[in-house]
Amino acid sequence: MSEQPPPRRRLAAILAADVVGYSRMVQADEAGTLAALKDVRKNVIEPLIQKHDGRLVKEMGDGLLVEFASAVSAVTCAVELQGELAATSTDIRDDRRLVIRIGINVGDVIVEGADLFGDGVNVAARLEGVAQPGTVCVSQTVYDQVKGKVPFQFKDLGEQHLKNIVGPIRAYQARSNHQASVRQPSLVMSNRPSIAVLPFTNMSGDPEQEYFSDGTTEDIVTELSRFRSLFVIAHNSSLAYKGRTLDLREIGRNLGVRYIVEGSIRRAGNHVRVTAQLIDAGTGNHLWAERYDRDLEDIFSVQVDIARRIVTSLGARIEAEDLDLAKRKPPEDMRAYDYYLRAKPLVETPHDAADLNQARDYCDRAIEIDPSYARAHAAKALSYIVGILLMEAENVEEWRRRALQCAETAVSLDPMDEFCHWSLGEAAVQAKQYQRALDHMARALAINPNDANVLAASGYVHALTGDPEAGLRQMGTALERNPSSPSWYHWLRGTILYILGRFEEALRAFNLQGTSNPSILRWRAVTLVELGRIDEARADIQSLLAIRPGVTVSEARRFLDYTPNPDHYLDSLRKAGLPE
Repeated sequence: MSEQPPPRRRLAAILAADVVGYSRMVQADEAGTLAALKDVRKNVIEPLIQKHDGRLVKEMGDGLLVEFASAVSAVTCAVELQGELAATSTDIRDDRRLVIRIGINVGDVIVEGADLFGDGVNVAARLEGVAQPGTVCVSQTVYDQVKGKVPFQFKDLGEQHLKNIVGPIRAYQARSNHQASVRQPSLVMSNRPSIAVLPFTNMSGDPEQEYFSDGTTEDIVTELSRFRSLFVIAHNSSLAYKGRTLDLREIGRNLGVRYIVEGSIRRAGNHVRVTAQLIDAGTGNHLWAERYDRDLEDIFSVQVDIARRIVTSLGARIEAEDLDLAKRKPPEDMRAYDYYLRAKPLVETPHDAADLNQARDYCDRAIEIDPSYARAHAAKALSYIVGILLMEAENVEEWRRRALQCAETAVSLDPMDEFCHWSLGEAAVQAKQYQRALDHMARALAINPNDANVLAASGYVHALTGDPEAGLRQMGTALERNPSSPSWYHWLRGTILYILGRFEEALRAFNLQGTSNPSILRWRAVTLVELGRIDEARADIQSLLAIRPGVTVSEARRFLDYTPNPDHYLDSLRKAGLPE
């Protein structure tokens, strides 16, 4: 057997960019937003890329990736782009302006055809994620190569801990000496008291404890979102501000909230110190602050107390009956909670089957320590479901059975936890128990009507069980709650739009998902067949076969037999070139 040739590599300057608040803008005015983006790309972005000898690697819905041979060219192009966008949008109202974020890195890239992969690309994409709207964020490597060679100012942003990047990356903000401050797009505030919880700072001195501070922050968000009179921004959206020093009033305008919670966590052995404060984002005034020194076992009571103290501080704005909402059960042993926190992100955004296997291992460790910990069972159930959706299941029917069993156990252990009902709703769909699926998604939303992830999953379940219009409305609400939503929202929204026969919109949603996993390639292919774009559909199937050699229509049927009208879907796969 001949050996595979080594991957082609080269050094490149990579520019990654995307539109701030794009999902929200599309929800408000899809046709107008798409037309505006098309105009900006044609008349501003593409001419500047050409001017600075860049190569457009790919477009990804509201984002793009560009390669330059020179860091100077990449930075100059980016700063000029931000300046031109700011200058040409002064007369456009804030909520309709196209504002972009840009990240730039220089590094080694892997070349596959016209596409690029590798850490050089990944760091640029992560820097784009931490850039303020309307700005350019560059790595230390870029800064070292361009300083003294470009007429721009650079602001040191300090070391950034970027997701899935080993070690901190020092970042700098680049801007023209004459560039005016960019007006940030303001979201329309809800009529209800609105609040965002910024990621609590990990003060433990151990980067390995980031998962604990992030998990605790997310649990505080969950506790707050149980109060029906509050409009709570999802954890994913506030996570974009992690490790950044910004004016809290600016953050409030960007997220469209009146109140902000910030704090820190210091964990040492079995002891934890949590500080939290509530701030009026309109005035910058502090409304409440508290410090908790507790044993680790008390972290759940701290989370609940923070939520209730915040609600009490907002006084008459919050309905009194909301204070009587039931709480979910904490685990008996906090080691189980620790393993659950490690498993949850691997279930929500796995890179491959190894991540899902690791997540199940963490769940099993949590269950071994505390068999009564419901959320560990629920997370394990979802790990099987995500594996099926990603075509990673070794035995589809066996994984469906295990998912249902784990989810049923979770709900029996804690019937007042929306996460458990969500897991059983999704497991029931896979088992074709459609009414049961609807019942448990409804129960999840009754417990916590503000949970954006539950809303998105519920929309998907409604679409699969015969009411895609209701599903699309719930997905719209989820996007409102979570304007910086995770990529799987676009996957689910695309599925709903496909079921509705709105194929152009479905394709745009699938493109926004970003990662070309096997399921997205399948959904894109059948959507392109519906649009008559057979050559593009066949290209996606070839990409699918490159990732999953040997996939057939028969195998796809096993993964898809729970969906409505699978025969039509499978016929489209045949037309796209998937073998029998």
